[in-house]
Amino acid sequence: MDLDSSERRDVLHSWCVQADWDAPTVVGGEGARFILADGRSILDLSSQAECSNLGHQHPRVVAAIREQAERLCYIANAWGAEPRAELARRLLDLSGFEGGRVFFSLGGADANEHAVKFARQAAAKPKGLILTRERSYHGASYMGMALSGDSRTNWQVDAEAMGVRHVQPPYAYRDQHEDEGDDEFGLRVADALGRCIDESGAGRVAAVLMEPDAGTNGMVAPDSYWPALRRHTAERDVLLIADEVMSGFGRCGEWFAWQRHGEAGRPDLMTLAKGLTGAAVPLGAVVMSSAVADRLEHEMLYAGLTYCGHPLACATGIAAIAAYEEEGLIERSRAMGAGLLSELERLKQRHLVIGDVRGGHGLFAVVELAADRATRAPLAPWPQQPQQLKALVDAALGEGVSLATRGNLILIAPPLVITEAELADALSLLDRLLARFFPPAK
Repeated sequence: MDLDSSERRDVLHSWCVQADWDAPTVVGGEGARFILADGRSILDLSSQAECSNLGHQHPRVVAAIREQAERLCYIANAWGAEPRAELARRLLDLSGFEGGRVFFSLGGADANEHAVKFARQAAAKPKGLILTRERSYHGASYMGMALSGDSRTNWQVDAEAMGVRHVQPPYAYRDQHEDEGDDEFGLRVADALGRCIDESGAGRVAAVLMEPDAGTNGMVAPDSYWPALRRHTAERDVLLIADEVMSGFGRCGEWFAWQRHGEAGRPDLMTLAKGLTGAAVPLGAVVMSSAVADRLEHEMLYAGLTYCGHPLACATGIAAIAAYEEEGLIERSRAMGAGLLSELERLKQRHLVIGDVRGGHGLFAVVELAADRATRAPLAPWPQQPQQLKALVDAALGEGVSLATRGNLILIAPPLVITEAELADALSLLDRLLARFFPPAK
């Protein structure tokens, strides 16, 4: 039996109907491309799960894994480890959380769970409310699903019973009034969050957990939104947690997306994963301010998993940060993201099926398709995927480009090492396929 058949039979795959899973085997990669068992080279226009920010098999990262494996693969968190200490210091320096602390987790979902646990403990509200957004994503564990305003999974959990309440998201394409400017809309939605805290009782709310830029929900808030959110939480002594799992490490043009707003956007805690190691090794983190860390300093911390702060993963994170710095990838993402958005705006003029394009702060952009641009009617109810879009994705793969979609959205998030020529070729292919699968009505 070949590998593809064996995997279909033996492995339980995530986010799919098992009987429908049918994907080729990947055997290698280099730069922005991965290699299939049949020898085909595929351009990765989504960085897999928006996580392979450094591309595939980055030499510096591979070398660091090899070197650390030869020295020390594992030691429990009860003992010190050089790479763990060094990575924590680097993250505190990059974020400007002087005097803060870092807790290392295994990935994004448990980073968010731990951040909630720390926020509740620091606020002395062990069962305090956590406010998050509708149509958000913070993980697929039970607490992650409760935190997420995700229609695919919300039937599996009772968010209110887990102390989570959802508020309006900054979905400008659907909710902005015709006579309302972008900044005005952002302030209005942030004000709604403030009212929710007041109505819930500020003394009952421990924290607000939100993505400061884009996520797989496909929403990009106006620039006014995040600083206003910060003001509302600070005024009410409610902690703000920035979920930077996807938006961090250059994806949105900064080390961490909240930094685009300067000190006006600084959260109390932030969660990291994905780009932290360029996805080469599983690792997540919670980075907290000195004020939060001080509140926890003399209390027992009932938290931890066997592999928290794994030395092999932390060494990988150190190498990843060095690669971002030495190759200028954060700045490169910012510059290329602006060009990406400009090209997508051009495609919007050519294809009536494109209702909106947004993002572009870094190498992350969203193309939202619509059945009718005037009414903004979706091609399919969220989160269903239109059949024409599925056919477009299959055709793109047949021509050597891997696209990510969700519902009516095409999510473009290539590795930060993608060449300008590779990105231009991929967008040219998208142009041709949109014309093929969504021809203008006659």
